[in-house]
Amino acid sequence: MSYILVVDDEKDIRDLIGQILLDEGHTVKPAHNSTAAMDYINNEEPSLIILDIWLKDSEMDGIEILKSVKQNNPLCPVVVISGHGNIEIAVAAVKQGAYDFIEKPFNIDQLLLVINRALEASRLRKEVFSLQNKEINESRMIGGTGAFKILKQKLDKLIKSNGRILISGPSGSGKEIAARYIHQNSQRANNRFLTVACASIQSEKMEELLFGQEIEGKVNPGLFERAHGGTLFFDEVADLPIGTQAKILRILVDQVFFRVGGKNVVRVDCRIISSTSKDLAKEIDEGNFKEELFHRFNVVPIRIPSLEERILDIPLLSTHFIDWLAKNEGLPNKQLTESAIRKLQNMSWPGNIRQLKNTIERALILGTSKTVVNPDDIFEFIETEKNNFQGNVLDFNSEFFADKSLRSAREEFERAYLKYQISKFGGNVSKTASYVGMERSALHRKMKLLNIESTLKEK
Repeated sequence: MSYILVVDDEKDIRDLIGQILLDEGHTVKPAHNSTAAMDYINNEEPSLIILDIWLKDSEMDGIEILKSVKQNNPLCPVVVISGHGNIEIAVAAVKQGAYDFIEKPFNIDQLLLVINRALEASRLRKEVFSLQNKEINESRMIGGTGAFKILKQKLDKLIKSNGRILISGPSGSGKEIAARYIHQNSQRANNRFLTVACASIQSEKMEELLFGQEIEGKVNPGLFERAHGGTLFFDEVADLPIGTQAKILRILVDQVFFRVGGKNVVRVDCRIISSTSKDLAKEIDEGNFKEELFHRFNVVPIRIPSLEERILDIPLLSTHFIDWLAKNEGLPNKQLTESAIRKLQNMSWPGNIRQLKNTIERALILGTSKTVVNPDDIFEFIETEKNNFQGNVLDFNSEFFADKSLRSAREEFERAYLKYQISKFGGNVSKTASYVGMERSALHRKMKLLNIESTLKEK
């Protein structure tokens, strides 16, 4: 059950409450003054504290102990009891963060009811806190390439503003992560971040979901209302029903709306961030998306690079996913071998970061080693990615080489290989040379020898 600390200067009260809680299966620690109470608290955080306001022969009274607990152990619920109960004391205790106030002499059933409610509320708060921390961890921006640094600089500039943002980029590239990053680091971080999954919601249900509903006086708030003070994220905004687009447009202009079936005007203040993997200009031309709504969403455009544009971030991202999966999913915390990293960097990533995460997860689950991820762990279980890699890098077969000399075949292989690596690193000389294990000058000589034309960047 739970560990409950009972702080009261009267031994009879401590014994009475302690016996009641022991009968309920709880572990109980009694304290007669602030010194004993703080020793218990500093040693191990209780599940709940029952605290008397007036403590004889104590350096701190109950209110002071309460202040200290709420400062250092904010998730620990405190039930305040007092034989000198009045409204002022009760109000003061609640203002300092007490869960409830009970006047002595108390009813045992009432005390147990308050304790059980406090424990349940604490459990839910801790779950929410854990999920929030998990969410924050998921929203971390991981990377070190030039493309990533440029992206993060842009996102950091947007944190202080409330402007609407349209995030574009290929599927799985991390558009929602970028949106969450903005929210978690903004002044709206203490309020909700809610997602509208535009592609998966039935059009006839969209308005109820967004605007809420009123039925016979009963109010069911929608996402706009629930996101008040926070951020509302439209995931794949191109898939919004055309009829709903017109109503959203009106909200963006006026920040007011009516619930479905309602007559009262609802005013909201939420930041709008949207994303798309589609070409919205094309969607507008085809009549699938309102041009005016596009301009409302697209106040600040942000493009997320594909994983193949930031291939050097794969080791950092992979390590992050391994750590995250170990902490949150209970998977083994393995290390990637250098050869496994090279395999990952040479794969095709049409699913981008989402695909990489799935790849790492499968390797941790199905890998043969208990401590490391080997190349075979990746390719054995990811045939699609393996085939893509082979097709992109080595588009050859035995018939292609059949009528070629060894020298000619080697040159064809080297030419294809270097072209791929050059393209992968965006034409960066230093990064390409470092990756393939050559000096920059040697790479230039090899390219000239193989007649490879390029606009390589000297960085």
